[in-house]
Amino acid sequence: MTVSVNPSAGLGNTNAYFTVATSPKVMVNGDAVFTAIGDCELVGIWSECISANDATASTLQWQHNPTTGSAATISGATATLASATVGTIIVLDGGALATAPVITPSGVALHTTARGIILKDGILKSVIGVGSTTGTWRHYIQYIPYETGAYIYPNF
Repeated sequence: MTVSVNPSAGLGNTNAYFTVATSPKVMVNGDAVFTAIGDCELVGIWSECISANDATASTLQWQHNPTTGSAATISGATATLASATVGTIIVLDGGALATAPVITPSGVALHTTARGIILKDGILKSVIGVGSTTGTWRHYIQYIPYETGAYIYPNF
């Protein structure tokens, strides 16, 4: 687990971005990747391939399961992750909740979230289509806390 904090961060400060990361692991359907405590604005999510995938045509989609309310997807599903190489990056495109994340095999990607996504208390899960990945992936989330004591942490 990695945690990084903007030194000028503080509630009400528009530069109050926090970033946390998971440990690398195989992506499995229904994994509880991050937990949100309190109201936060999701600024971006990106995933980095740490060890290569085989030919399994896995896809990645994100779902938020709030403590109160109903679960909802916050992205479309990616194109296939088959044969993704080390350094491949997947970036959430927050232009619309149905837009698929962008896959870039070059290891360089634009942070494409056009606007933030409001998250209530709850779990951010991966929805993996076709079958689990064979390669390992590290996930990063950048967020802004909206209330005192709000934060997001990685679950692995």
